[in-house]
Amino acid sequence: MTDLNGKTVAFLLTDGFEDSELTSPWGAVTDAGATATLVSPASGSVTGKNGHEQSVDRPVTDVQASEFDALVLPGGVVNADHLRMDEDAVSFAREFFEQHKPVAVICHGAWTLIEAGVVADRTLTSYPSLKTDLRNAGATWVDEEVVVDAGLVSSRTPDDLPAFNAKLIEEVAEGDHAGQTA
Repeated sequence: MTDLNGKTVAFLLTDGFEDSELTSPWGAVTDAGATATLVSPASGSVTGKNGHEQSVDRPVTDVQASEFDALVLPGGVVNADHLRMDEDAVSFAREFFEQHKPVAVICHGAWTLIEAGVVADRTLTSYPSLKTDLRNAGATWVDEEVVVDAGLVSSRTPDDLPAFNAKLIEEVAEGDHAGQTA
């Protein structure tokens, strides 16, 4: 496994996230030596749609992308819908693109990236119901297990987590990507 010692990965989410889309990548990056930080517009803790509860480490109002090496956006319809309506969350996600840092998104998490205006001319995948939303935002949508486009890692569903985690670790280890732009 690639060594991520010294790297810090932000996980941006709120209540209603897909549990495994937080816990599996979180375990993957921490097992590789990175520090994972849960960032949220919620305070205290957040609860996934299947009941996983996890403490919020930092409020989204008090963080900047410059503090982290990468961003992970788990899915879950409720989570993603609330995040895309939160200006601080959308701005935080956009900062990673402005700073050319790796971003990994799965399932419905792409809604936040659409709102951030960072998917035009990019190739990615998502839960199939976002296909039209992504195409309307200027992205090329493909139905593949995992897609990497210049530091942007995307996958469809929890079934894709092994491939998603492997590419997430690879992209974080590589660091900044010139093609990762807002």
